[in-house]
Amino acid sequence: MNTSFTRRTALAAALALPLSGLGGAAMAETRSYVLTTATTGGTYYPVGVALATLAKIHLMNEHGIDMSAISSAGSGENTVLMREGQAQFAIMQGLFGQWAREGAGALEEAGPQDNQRSIAMLWPNVEHFLIHSSLVESGTAEDLANLEGQGFSIGARNSGTEHSNRFLFENYGFDYESWDLVYQGFGPSIDSLINGQIMSTNINSGIGVGTVTRAKAQMGDDVTLLSVTEEELEKFDGGTGLYFAITIPGGTYPGIDEDVETIAQPNFLAVNYDVPEEDVYLFTKTIYENLGFLCNIHPATCDMSLENALAGLPLPLHAGAARYYEEVGLEIPDNIAPVD
Repeated sequence: MNTSFTRRTALAAALALPLSGLGGAAMAETRSYVLTTATTGGTYYPVGVALATLAKIHLMNEHGIDMSAISSAGSGENTVLMREGQAQFAIMQGLFGQWAREGAGALEEAGPQDNQRSIAMLWPNVEHFLIHSSLVESGTAEDLANLEGQGFSIGARNSGTEHSNRFLFENYGFDYESWDLVYQGFGPSIDSLINGQIMSTNINSGIGVGTVTRAKAQMGDDVTLLSVTEEELEKFDGGTGLYFAITIPGGTYPGIDEDVETIAQPNFLAVNYDVPEEDVYLFTKTIYENLGFLCNIHPATCDMSLENALAGLPLPLHAGAARYYEEVGLEIPDNIAPVD
Protein backbone atom coordinates (compact mmCIF):
# COMPACT_ATOMS: atom_id res chain seq x y z
CA MET A 1 0.00 0.00 0.00
CA ASN A 2 1.13 3.52 -0.77
CA THR A 3 1.48 4.89 2.75
CA SER A 4 1.76 8.54 1.68
CA PHE A 5 -1.45 8.19 -0.32
CA THR A 6 -3.16 6.55 2.65
CA ARG A 7 -2.09 9.34 4.95
CA ARG A 8 -3.23 12.04 2.50
CA THR A 9 -6.58 10.29 2.15
CA ALA A 10 -7.04 10.00 5.91
CA LEU A 11 -6.04 13.58 6.58
CA ALA A 12 -8.30 14.85 3.83
CA ALA A 13 -11.15 12.98 5.45
CA ALA A 14 -10.25 14.45 8.80
CA LEU A 15 -10.46 17.97 7.38
CA ALA A 16 -13.58 17.49 5.31
CA LEU A 17 -15.98 15.30 7.28
CA PRO A 18 -16.25 17.23 10.54
CA LEU A 19 -17.50 20.31 8.68
CA SER A 20 -20.76 18.62 7.86
CA GLY A 21 -21.39 17.66 11.48
CA LEU A 22 -20.66 20.88 13.31
CA GLY A 23 -24.29 22.00 13.39
CA GLY A 24 -23.46 25.02 15.51
CA ALA A 25 -22.39 22.85 18.48
CA ALA A 26 -19.96 24.45 20.88
CA MET A 27 -16.41 23.18 20.81
CA ALA A 28 -15.68 21.09 23.91
CA GLU A 29 -12.54 21.57 25.95
CA THR A 30 -9.82 19.66 24.09
CA ARG A 31 -7.81 16.77 25.50
CA SER A 32 -4.95 15.98 23.10
CA TYR A 33 -3.63 12.43 22.97
CA VAL A 34 -0.72 10.79 21.14
CA LEU A 35 -1.05 7.36 19.49
CA THR A 36 2.37 5.86 18.81
CA THR A 37 2.73 3.28 16.04
CA ALA A 38 5.88 2.04 14.24
CA THR A 39 7.91 2.85 11.13
CA THR A 40 6.05 4.23 8.12
CA GLY A 41 6.79 1.21 5.91
CA GLY A 42 4.56 -1.20 7.85
CA THR A 43 0.90 -1.47 8.84
CA TYR A 44 0.94 0.15 12.29
CA TYR A 45 1.49 3.69 10.97
CA PRO A 46 -1.28 3.97 8.33
CA VAL A 47 -3.75 2.27 10.67
CA GLY A 48 -2.67 4.57 13.50
CA VAL A 49 -3.28 7.58 11.27
CA ALA A 50 -6.73 6.19 10.47
CA LEU A 51 -7.55 5.67 14.16
CA ALA A 52 -6.42 9.20 15.03
CA THR A 53 -8.47 10.51 12.11
CA LEU A 54 -11.58 8.79 13.48
CA ALA A 55 -11.07 10.57 16.80
CA LYS A 56 -10.76 13.92 15.05
CA ILE A 57 -13.83 13.33 12.89
CA HIS A 58 -16.19 11.95 15.50
CA LEU A 59 -14.94 13.07 18.89
CA MET A 60 -13.10 16.39 18.69
CA ASN A 61 -15.92 18.87 18.14
CA GLU A 62 -18.53 17.36 20.43
CA HIS A 63 -16.32 15.74 23.07
CA GLY A 64 -13.00 17.58 22.83
CA ILE A 65 -10.95 14.45 22.15
CA ASP A 66 -8.08 15.10 19.74
CA MET A 67 -5.50 12.52 18.70
CA SER A 68 -2.30 12.50 16.66
CA ALA A 69 -0.52 9.41 15.33
CA ILE A 70 3.29 9.37 15.36
CA SER A 71 5.81 6.96 13.88
CA SER A 72 8.28 5.17 16.15
CA ALA A 73 10.62 2.19 16.22
CA GLY A 74 7.68 0.01 17.22
CA SER A 75 6.57 -1.88 20.31
CA GLY A 76 9.84 -1.54 22.24
CA GLU A 77 9.95 2.23 21.92
CA ASN A 78 6.18 2.46 22.37
CA THR A 79 6.53 0.84 25.78
CA VAL A 80 8.98 3.56 26.83
CA LEU A 81 6.86 6.38 25.36
CA MET A 82 3.80 5.18 27.25
CA ARG A 83 5.69 4.66 30.50
CA GLU A 84 7.13 8.18 30.30
CA GLY A 85 3.77 9.72 29.41
CA GLN A 86 4.90 10.92 25.98
CA ALA A 87 2.18 8.78 24.39
CA GLN A 88 -1.14 7.69 25.86
CA PHE A 89 -2.14 5.13 23.22
CA ALA A 90 -0.08 2.60 21.24
CA ILE A 91 -0.38 -0.20 18.73
CA MET A 92 1.62 -3.10 20.16
CA GLN A 93 2.63 -6.66 19.46
CA GLY A 94 0.95 -9.26 21.64
CA LEU A 95 4.41 -10.47 22.63
CA PHE A 96 5.20 -7.09 24.16
CA GLY A 97 1.86 -7.07 25.97
CA GLN A 98 2.71 -10.44 27.47
CA TRP A 99 6.15 -9.18 28.51
CA ALA A 100 4.61 -5.97 29.91
CA ARG A 101 2.27 -7.96 32.14
CA GLU A 102 4.98 -10.28 33.43
CA GLY A 103 8.02 -7.99 33.37
CA ALA A 104 9.71 -10.59 31.18
CA GLY A 105 11.65 -10.87 27.93
CA ALA A 106 12.86 -7.54 26.59
CA LEU A 107 11.11 -5.83 29.55
CA GLU A 108 12.70 -7.93 32.29
CA GLU A 109 14.99 -5.11 33.42
CA ALA A 110 12.20 -2.51 33.34
CA GLY A 111 9.77 -4.83 35.14
CA PRO A 112 5.98 -5.10 34.78
CA GLN A 113 4.42 -2.17 32.95
CA ASP A 114 1.59 -1.51 35.39
CA ASN A 115 0.53 1.60 33.45
CA GLN A 116 -0.62 -0.37 30.39
CA ARG A 117 -4.16 -1.55 29.66
CA SER A 118 -5.81 -3.15 26.63
CA ILE A 119 -8.50 -1.63 24.45
CA ALA A 120 -8.94 -4.12 21.59
CA MET A 121 -7.41 -6.86 19.53
CA LEU A 122 -6.63 -5.43 16.11
CA TRP A 123 -5.24 -7.74 13.40
CA PRO A 124 -2.68 -10.54 13.06
CA ASN A 125 0.96 -9.45 12.85
CA VAL A 126 2.08 -11.70 10.02
CA GLU A 127 5.67 -12.85 9.55
CA HIS A 128 6.87 -12.28 5.95
CA PHE A 129 10.23 -14.07 5.74
CA LEU A 130 11.84 -12.70 2.55
CA ILE A 131 15.09 -14.21 1.27
CA HIS A 132 17.09 -13.96 -1.92
CA SER A 133 16.09 -16.90 -4.08
CA SER A 134 19.70 -18.02 -4.55
CA LEU A 135 19.62 -19.22 -0.91
CA VAL A 136 16.36 -21.14 -1.22
CA GLU A 137 16.44 -24.93 -0.92
CA SER A 138 13.19 -26.08 0.73
CA GLY A 139 11.17 -22.87 0.35
CA THR A 140 10.35 -22.98 4.06
CA ALA A 141 11.72 -21.14 7.10
CA GLU A 142 14.50 -23.70 7.46
CA ASP A 143 16.23 -21.92 4.56
CA LEU A 144 17.07 -19.09 6.96
CA ALA A 145 19.85 -21.36 8.19
CA ASN A 146 21.67 -20.53 4.93
CA LEU A 147 22.18 -16.89 5.95
CA GLU A 148 25.57 -17.15 7.68
CA GLY A 149 27.54 -14.06 6.65
CA GLN A 150 24.94 -13.10 4.04
CA GLY A 151 23.27 -10.07 5.65
CA PHE A 152 19.94 -9.96 7.46
CA SER A 153 17.94 -6.91 8.60
CA ILE A 154 16.59 -7.76 12.03
CA GLY A 155 14.65 -4.49 12.43
CA ALA A 156 15.28 -1.03 13.83
CA ARG A 157 17.05 -1.05 17.21
CA ASN A 158 14.70 -1.63 20.15
CA SER A 159 11.78 -2.12 17.79
CA GLY A 160 9.14 -4.78 18.21
CA THR A 161 10.51 -6.30 15.01
CA GLU A 162 14.00 -6.70 16.46
CA HIS A 163 12.80 -8.21 19.73
CA SER A 164 10.22 -10.54 18.18
CA ASN A 165 12.76 -11.73 15.60
CA ARG A 166 15.22 -12.53 18.38
CA PHE A 167 12.45 -14.33 20.26
CA LEU A 168 11.55 -16.43 17.21
CA PHE A 169 15.11 -17.24 16.15
CA GLU A 170 16.28 -18.15 19.65
CA ASN A 171 13.28 -20.45 20.09
CA TYR A 172 14.01 -22.07 16.74
CA GLY A 173 17.70 -22.54 17.47
CA PHE A 174 19.09 -20.48 14.58
CA ASP A 175 22.62 -19.07 14.96
CA TYR A 176 21.27 -15.75 13.79
CA GLU A 177 24.13 -13.68 15.23
CA SER A 178 26.25 -15.15 12.41
CA TRP A 179 23.95 -13.66 9.75
CA ASP A 180 25.77 -10.30 9.54
CA LEU A 181 22.91 -8.40 11.14
CA VAL A 182 21.87 -4.86 10.23
CA TYR A 183 19.32 -2.74 12.09
CA GLN A 184 16.82 -1.11 9.75
CA GLY A 185 13.11 -0.36 9.58
CA PHE A 186 10.89 -1.93 6.94
CA GLY A 187 11.47 0.59 4.14
CA PRO A 188 15.28 0.71 4.43
CA SER A 189 15.37 -3.09 4.82
CA ILE A 190 13.60 -3.54 1.50
CA ASP A 191 15.89 -0.97 -0.13
CA SER A 192 18.90 -2.96 1.10
CA LEU A 193 17.40 -6.22 -0.12
CA ILE A 194 16.67 -4.78 -3.57
CA ASN A 195 20.19 -3.29 -3.79
CA GLY A 196 21.87 -6.56 -2.78
CA GLN A 197 23.29 -5.18 0.48
CA ILE A 198 21.48 -7.86 2.48
CA MET A 199 20.02 -11.20 1.47
CA SER A 200 17.03 -11.46 3.78
CA THR A 201 14.67 -9.67 6.13
CA ASN A 202 11.42 -10.34 7.97
CA ILE A 203 8.54 -7.91 7.56
CA ASN A 204 6.14 -8.62 10.40
CA SER A 205 3.06 -6.66 9.50
CA GLY A 206 -0.49 -7.03 8.24
CA ILE A 207 -1.27 -8.98 5.10
CA GLY A 208 -0.95 -6.72 2.07
CA VAL A 209 1.92 -4.62 3.46
CA GLY A 210 3.34 -2.29 0.84
CA THR A 211 7.01 -3.02 1.47
CA VAL A 212 6.60 -6.69 0.54
CA THR A 213 4.65 -5.65 -2.55
CA ARG A 214 7.53 -3.37 -3.53
CA ALA A 215 10.14 -6.08 -3.01
CA LYS A 216 8.29 -8.57 -5.20
CA ALA A 217 7.44 -5.96 -7.84
CA GLN A 218 11.07 -4.89 -8.22
CA MET A 219 12.89 -8.18 -7.61
CA GLY A 220 10.45 -10.64 -9.15
CA ASP A 221 11.67 -14.23 -8.91
CA ASP A 222 14.94 -13.11 -7.27
CA VAL A 223 13.18 -12.89 -3.90
CA THR A 224 11.17 -15.63 -2.21
CA LEU A 225 8.50 -15.38 0.48
CA LEU A 226 9.17 -18.42 2.64
CA SER A 227 6.41 -20.63 4.01
CA VAL A 228 6.35 -22.03 7.54
CA THR A 229 5.48 -25.65 8.26
CA GLU A 230 3.57 -26.88 11.30
CA GLU A 231 6.79 -28.25 12.80
CA GLU A 232 8.57 -24.94 12.22
CA LEU A 233 5.68 -23.09 13.87
CA GLU A 234 6.11 -25.18 17.01
CA LYS A 235 9.81 -24.33 17.12
CA PHE A 236 9.25 -20.62 16.59
CA ASP A 237 6.53 -20.42 19.25
CA GLY A 238 8.63 -22.10 21.93
CA GLY A 239 5.60 -23.44 23.77
CA THR A 240 4.14 -19.99 24.54
CA GLY A 241 0.95 -20.44 22.52
CA LEU A 242 1.31 -16.88 21.24
CA TYR A 243 1.96 -17.66 17.57
CA PHE A 244 -0.52 -19.33 15.24
CA ALA A 245 -0.69 -20.48 11.61
CA ILE A 246 -2.09 -18.09 9.02
CA THR A 247 -2.49 -18.11 5.24
CA ILE A 248 -1.40 -15.29 2.94
CA PRO A 249 -3.83 -15.69 0.02
CA GLY A 250 -2.42 -16.16 -3.44
CA GLY A 251 -2.50 -12.94 -5.42
CA THR A 252 -1.79 -10.73 -2.40
CA TYR A 253 1.70 -9.95 -3.69
CA PRO A 254 3.03 -9.69 -7.28
CA GLY A 255 4.13 -13.00 -8.75
CA ILE A 256 2.84 -15.12 -5.83
CA ASP A 257 -0.23 -16.88 -7.17
CA GLU A 258 -0.40 -19.70 -4.62
CA ASP A 259 -1.31 -19.42 -0.95
CA VAL A 260 1.64 -19.08 1.42
CA GLU A 261 1.38 -20.62 4.90
CA THR A 262 3.19 -18.63 7.56
CA ILE A 263 2.76 -17.60 11.21
CA ALA A 264 1.42 -14.59 13.08
CA GLN A 265 0.94 -13.13 16.53
CA PRO A 266 -1.84 -10.74 17.56
CA ASN A 267 -1.55 -6.96 17.52
CA PHE A 268 -3.53 -4.97 20.06
CA LEU A 269 -4.39 -1.39 20.96
CA ALA A 270 -2.96 -0.32 24.32
CA VAL A 271 -3.71 2.70 26.52
CA ASN A 272 -2.36 4.14 29.75
CA TYR A 273 -4.54 3.37 32.77
CA ASP A 274 -4.93 7.07 33.72
CA VAL A 275 -6.69 8.13 30.50
CA PRO A 276 -10.26 9.01 31.59
CA GLU A 277 -12.80 6.20 31.35
CA GLU A 278 -15.20 8.31 29.30
CA ASP A 279 -12.56 9.11 26.67
CA VAL A 280 -11.57 5.48 26.22
CA TYR A 281 -15.23 4.43 26.10
CA LEU A 282 -15.98 6.95 23.35
CA PHE A 283 -12.86 6.03 21.37
CA THR A 284 -13.63 2.29 21.57
CA LYS A 285 -17.23 2.90 20.49
CA THR A 286 -16.05 5.05 17.58
CA ILE A 287 -13.66 2.34 16.35
CA TYR A 288 -16.32 -0.37 16.22
CA GLU A 289 -18.95 1.88 14.66
CA ASN A 290 -16.54 2.73 11.83
CA LEU A 291 -14.84 -0.54 10.89
CA GLY A 292 -15.62 0.06 7.22
CA PHE A 293 -13.52 3.23 7.27
CA LEU A 294 -10.55 1.31 8.70
CA CYS A 295 -10.96 -1.50 6.15
CA ASN A 296 -10.85 1.05 3.34
CA ILE A 297 -7.58 2.47 4.73
CA HIS A 298 -5.76 -0.87 5.10
CA PRO A 299 -6.87 -4.46 4.33
CA ALA A 300 -5.20 -5.75 7.50
CA THR A 301 -8.09 -4.27 9.51
CA CYS A 302 -10.86 -5.84 7.44
CA ASP A 303 -11.18 -8.82 9.79
CA MET A 304 -11.66 -6.63 12.87
CA SER A 305 -15.00 -7.28 14.55
CA LEU A 306 -16.66 -7.28 17.94
CA GLU A 307 -16.59 -11.07 17.82
CA ASN A 308 -12.79 -11.16 18.05
CA ALA A 309 -12.21 -7.86 19.89
CA LEU A 310 -11.20 -9.64 23.11
CA ALA A 311 -9.46 -12.69 21.62
CA GLY A 312 -5.95 -13.13 22.96
CA LEU A 313 -5.66 -9.76 24.71
CA PRO A 314 -2.51 -9.89 26.86
CA LEU A 315 -3.37 -7.13 29.38
CA PRO A 316 -6.39 -6.20 31.50
CA LEU A 317 -8.96 -4.03 29.76
CA HIS A 318 -9.19 -0.34 30.46
CA ALA A 319 -12.44 0.36 32.33
CA GLY A 320 -13.67 2.53 29.45
CA ALA A 321 -13.23 -0.25 26.88
CA ALA A 322 -14.83 -2.80 29.21
CA ARG A 323 -17.83 -0.50 29.64
CA TYR A 324 -18.39 -0.42 25.87
CA TYR A 325 -18.04 -4.18 25.44
CA GLU A 326 -20.49 -4.86 28.27
CA GLU A 327 -22.89 -2.34 26.72
CA VAL A 328 -22.93 -4.32 23.44
CA GLY A 329 -23.35 -7.65 25.23
CA LEU A 330 -19.84 -9.10 25.35
CA GLU A 331 -18.76 -11.11 28.36
CA ILE A 332 -15.38 -10.02 29.77
CA PRO A 333 -13.09 -12.96 30.58
CA ASP A 334 -11.71 -12.92 34.13
CA ASN A 335 -8.09 -12.79 32.98
CA ILE A 336 -8.59 -9.42 31.25
CA ALA A 337 -11.16 -7.87 33.58
CA PRO A 338 -10.33 -4.26 34.59
CA VAL A 339 -8.16 -4.07 37.68
CA ASP A 340 -8.65 -0.41 38.63
